[in-house]
Parts: sequence; C-alpha cells; structure tokens
Amino acid sequence: MDLNRATILGRLTRDPEMKSLPSGKTVTSFSLATGRVWTDANGQKQKQSEFHNIVMWGKLAETAGQYLKKASRLYVEGRIQTRDWAGKDGAKHYRTEIVADNMIMLDGRPSGGSEAGGAPSYSSAPVSAPQEVVEEEIKVEDIPF
Repeated sequence: MDLNRATILGRLTRDPEMKSLPSGKTVTSFSLATGRVWTDANGQKQKQSEFHNIVMWGKLAETAGQYLKKASRLYVEGRIQTRDWAGKDGAKHYRTEIVADNMIMLDGRPSGGSEAGGAPSYSSAPVSAPQEVVEEEIKVEDIPF
C-alpha cells in the first residue's frame, strides 16, 4: 500500500495568485514557508527555512484567493506532486508542489465568518448531509471500568 500525504503549517511568502482556466476551473497558487530551530553541537542556535509551493483547485482555490494574504498562518493537507515541462530553450524544468485538498486558516475567522470560536477549516471534499444522532440511555453496569 502506498501513501502520498503532506501536512504542513507555515506562513504565506506572497499573496496568492488566483486564475480561472478556460475550462472554468479555478486554480490558486502560493508559497508557504516553514521554519525549524535547533541548537548545534557548539551550543549555537540555528535556524532553517523551507519554502513549499502550494496549489489549490476549485472551491478551495476560490476561498484561498479571497481570504489569504502574505504572512497569513495556514495549515495545509494534500499530496506531493512533481510536474515537468520543456522551457522555451528546450531545457527540461521540474517543480514539486503540494496539491492541497484541505486548509485551516490560523489567523482567525474571515470577515463574515461563523460566530463559533476556532479557526475556519475548508476542504475540497463534498459536504454530506448531517447524520441523524440516536441517543440511548447509558447504564452504569454497562461501563467497562
């Protein structure tokens, strides 16, 4: 069994770029920076940043384009994908991206958001109808501890 899953939390390095394709689909791309801090063998504090290319499609892309901006804190889940293409000079180019299917905006809820606390979460997964909750009485003798 194989698994291609990326989960990162970082800050946008630039405002998202949102485009509509001729097919009508929306795509948004941006870069997310993650940082790491550690102490080396000499006791010196070290810092390292990684920059991740993020791509979102459809409704998730529209939401990202509408609410995200440079320096926004963001949690992203998705899959890693590497694209290749030939440049104008004929040279082959590669780009590794995280194709996001879920995000949580960590800077608070967007304007006009819900009144409930917590950060808003957005996903490209279809929303299903709420399930009926069946409550039944719990008896003390049924509790295993």
